[in-house]
Amino acid sequence: MSTPTSDEPKDSQPDIDPLILLAMRGLPKDFEEFPRIYQDELRPALRAQEETRQVAAKNSIRWSWVGGLVALLGVVFGFFFFRVPQLAIVAGIIGFAVHGAGRNPLNQIGKRAKQMIVDPVTARFGMAFDPDPGIQESIVDLRGAGLVPDWDRSSFEDRLTGARNGVEFEFFEAKLEERRRTTDSRGRTRTRWVTVFDGQCLRFRFHKTFLGRTTVLRDAGFFNRFNRRRGMERVRLESNVFEDAFEVYSTDQVEARFLLTPDLMQRLIELEKVFRGGRLRCAFQNNELLIALEGGDLFEPGSMFTPLDNPERVRELLDDFAAIFNVIDCFADPEDIAKSDKRDGDR
Repeated sequence: MSTPTSDEPKDSQPDIDPLILLAMRGLPKDFEEFPRIYQDELRPALRAQEETRQVAAKNSIRWSWVGGLVALLGVVFGFFFFRVPQLAIVAGIIGFAVHGAGRNPLNQIGKRAKQMIVDPVTARFGMAFDPDPGIQESIVDLRGAGLVPDWDRSSFEDRLTGARNGVEFEFFEAKLEERRRTTDSRGRTRTRWVTVFDGQCLRFRFHKTFLGRTTVLRDAGFFNRFNRRRGMERVRLESNVFEDAFEVYSTDQVEARFLLTPDLMQRLIELEKVFRGGRLRCAFQNNELLIALEGGDLFEPGSMFTPLDNPERVRELLDDFAAIFNVIDCFADPEDIAKSDKRDGDR
């Protein structure tokens, strides 16, 4: 009797769930392995946390109702029964605290889910991720380049560092606040904190030095006259579309036009869209490209009131990585890109 044979290896992998393939459709080549990684590694780990998430979500909703009820009763009794407005204020503070305490377990699950999703991506590309990095020295250089304003208080999160195709990069999110004091007619001083920047900062280091300094700002219409850079001249772009979108100033007109190709300008616009931000500005100086844009909170796991194993969570995060990679690839040496593609093909 002959032994049955099969062309398939014994350890053949199961087919990838079509819903996962649909969610991951359109990703760059760099991420072609992630549908499999998600199905085999991430989804089981996330599902193991799902029951805990459901309990925490229900408790969060319950405590939010309790906190809201406390605040409402404070308003009713404080204003209408006892005529003591301070009671309403205290009740509001207590209600908000109750809501926050009830939400905390859900937030902790979100942090764990975020780390579970980010870790395979950073491991795949040899990067380092720190959700709570502390003070970032690079913010001083962005201020020196005129990309962020002065501040009195700062906080930072989600620092990502690594290298791609010979280009070292750094990403972090920053919130900068300025202390402002006002004095009323009685001489009483009031201090308040005003957010002057809340967004993303990126730093790319290249193996070539720029001869001049070039700054790119979003077009501000009438207010462009206040954005002029000392010692720099306005650069006219070839594309009318980008000319309407950006204001460019440089100490080297020739180099600026060489750097600001239509491809790069388009990728900067795409970076804004993916990062869900605005008011993008960047500067080329020495051997670096510095970028700052406001808005959007990146590398987040998404809503904790939906199932953890939703593949869209991973897709959104991969889109964040892809947007950074797209900007790098505009300047990467073609030989480095070819070497990287060859290494990927040998895996």
